[in-house]
Amino acid sequence: MPRDASSDDAPFDIVPVDAIRDGRATDAYFDRTATTLDHAGKNPRVVAEVTADQFPTGEFELLAGVKDAAHLLEGLPIDVDAMREGRLFDGGPVMRIEGDYLDFARYETSLLGFLSHASGCASAALDVRRAAPDSRVLSFGARHVHPSIAAMVERAALVAGLDGISHVAGGEVIDREASGTMPHALVIAFGRGHQEEAWRAFDEAVAPDVPRVALVDTYSDEKDEALRAAETLGDRLDSVRLDTTGSRRGNFRHIVEEVRWELDLRGYDDVGVFVSGGLGPAELRDLRDVVEGFGVGGYVSNADPVDFALDIVERDGEPCAKRGKLSGAKQVYRTPDGAHHVGLESRPGPTDGEALLEPLLRDGELVREFDIDEAAMRANADAENADF
Repeated sequence: MPRDASSDDAPFDIVPVDAIRDGRATDAYFDRTATTLDHAGKNPRVVAEVTADQFPTGEFELLAGVKDAAHLLEGLPIDVDAMREGRLFDGGPVMRIEGDYLDFARYETSLLGFLSHASGCASAALDVRRAAPDSRVLSFGARHVHPSIAAMVERAALVAGLDGISHVAGGEVIDREASGTMPHALVIAFGRGHQEEAWRAFDEAVAPDVPRVALVDTYSDEKDEALRAAETLGDRLDSVRLDTTGSRRGNFRHIVEEVRWELDLRGYDDVGVFVSGGLGPAELRDLRDVVEGFGVGGYVSNADPVDFALDIVERDGEPCAKRGKLSGAKQVYRTPDGAHHVGLESRPGPTDGEALLEPLLRDGELVREFDIDEAAMRANADAENADF
């Protein structure tokens, strides 16, 4: 069987950080563009904007990835204005760059990738956050994506206001501790009929600050295993988790209600019920009154990226744009009624509007700090204001 000659030096198909930093993580036509402009002696001063839609559509999405985008462009002789991470947007630019074109041209591919993918995951995470605003919701989707982007997925989920993440290394990157208790594999390792041994061993082995959450759908009925777990761990049991596969669910709400009923009947009303497995906003809305928490995976991690594009809108001080795009540097505004407005940056905006494009880089120097918790607060406030 032939070997990949590159595997000795690069065992994983991961673009290295230095390739992103020096602009090699780009589409080939930007290299050809730089070669051509150098040959022609051209390097115009431009204003370029990152947009998904030109005009407001009424369909809000949540901006994420700004931190990575800022560090990508940091040190370049350019000025950048951008919306803050955790802001809802609906038409118009989310970022504006001014500088000599060749100073940033080769970074377009990575810039759009940072913003597009993270914003897609964050928008989906906000969907589930809003579906169960009073429940504990954890991001369980890292297993569905390439491990090199797990930290991005987890950070985007937290920007949207989810309560925790599952990926250990991803958490180390973003300075958040991962959550999680046991998979089915742990219970299976002890064998059928020995679930009590698995739950008891877990309780004895893991650190005291780890919640005692017993998985209760491995071999038998969820109601049966939930009661057995409660009897085994007693007042040390925090919650039971139902991760029932879709082919065995039937009416999942009915199953959850049965488990809750039987636990309450036997005095285990302080034992919570946590559910996971193929959940999205509809399931969270249906179950949020009968469970304490959710683990949401693929709905967030597998979200479609936002279709951002970067377009030149001014060249050497003159408005310009390709067909289908709006010429001229723009500003976007949020008015108290939650509406999103787009206007020319050189003209006054709505009298009661808040300008959303704010300084990010000045002559390559970063002039903003990033805080996940502050971004999550913005996301929640914007969602309330815009009735997301």
